[in-house]
Amino acid sequence: MELYETLSRLCALGGPSGYESQVAQVAVEMLWELMDEVSVDRLGNVIAVKRCGKQGAKRLLLDAHLDEIGLIVSGIEEGFLRFEAIGGVDPRMLPAREVVILEKDGPLFGVVTCLPPHVQTAGDHDKSVAIEALRIDVGMSQEKAAEAVHIGTPIVYRESIRRLAGDQICGKALDDRACFAILLRTAELLKEEELDVDVYIMGSTQEEVSGSGAVVGTNAIEPDWCVAVDVTHAATPDLPHPSDQACAMYGGAAIGVGPNMTWTLTDRMVEKAKVNRLPYQLEVMSGATGTNGWYMQTCLEGIPTSVVSLPIKYMHSPIEVAALEDMEHIAQLLAAFIKELGREVG
Repeated sequence: MELYETLSRLCALGGPSGYESQVAQVAVEMLWELMDEVSVDRLGNVIAVKRCGKQGAKRLLLDAHLDEIGLIVSGIEEGFLRFEAIGGVDPRMLPAREVVILEKDGPLFGVVTCLPPHVQTAGDHDKSVAIEALRIDVGMSQEKAAEAVHIGTPIVYRESIRRLAGDQICGKALDDRACFAILLRTAELLKEEELDVDVYIMGSTQEEVSGSGAVVGTNAIEPDWCVAVDVTHAATPDLPHPSDQACAMYGGAAIGVGPNMTWTLTDRMVEKAKVNRLPYQLEVMSGATGTNGWYMQTCLEGIPTSVVSLPIKYMHSPIEVAALEDMEHIAQLLAAFIKELGREVG
């Protein structure tokens, strides 16, 4: 599997929370090549399983969410679209941004309005414009826009994945499709391995707004262990490393440590990183992790859970940046974690 090509295909698709069906369809196709069974549940989660063939085998669930942040059309006035946020959208990112309106009859392109510097008043250039004050220009009259665009239509950033001048990749929706690509790579590494647990991979929905997809999927699967794979903040000049708010790029997996994580799984993850000489770093999460792991651990009667994160820069922006090297190392760590899990932990 070529991680860049896989990620390019996933991130090119629009799939904000609640509207993940296009991404789910491609995820299903990719998983069928690697897993024994693949299905989509009522909430849109993509769930695949690789069975070990042992009667009464325990179940491990690996989760990465398919949705991305986005916008939604809330009105049309004078041909311009009003909109609201889906998930944690930073309004500073929006002016002059190219967007795609995901109409059922085909995508429409638009641009978020911006005020030219020539007509700004004193101090305007130092202010962030509230989402309520912004509009999307689709180049249509009111009459044509009202015919072409429907209230409630989702919107995503236009950007897809590209390589930077170095060896890092940049684009939208790396949170969390980069981690779903990691799970695909993990499944590839395990394809010919004899396992002693049934391995489930879930591409969950609606993480950016509620975590409901992970809750529904976890309750249905009834796993013995869960691993939530998500992104975390990588160090940048304005968020220096070392810091309790940032992890190191090329530092490998950020293994979560805190009350949301089960120590037996955390210790195993660290041990497997050391034995296999894979880079890793510990990320202290003293409260809510901001991942699906927060919800998965309390499903059913409680499920031992681990959180493993990919460091990315500029999270929740159209230019999220990750290192393919980190993605490969995390996939190798997850594969090592899974081998002989039933015998060593069960």
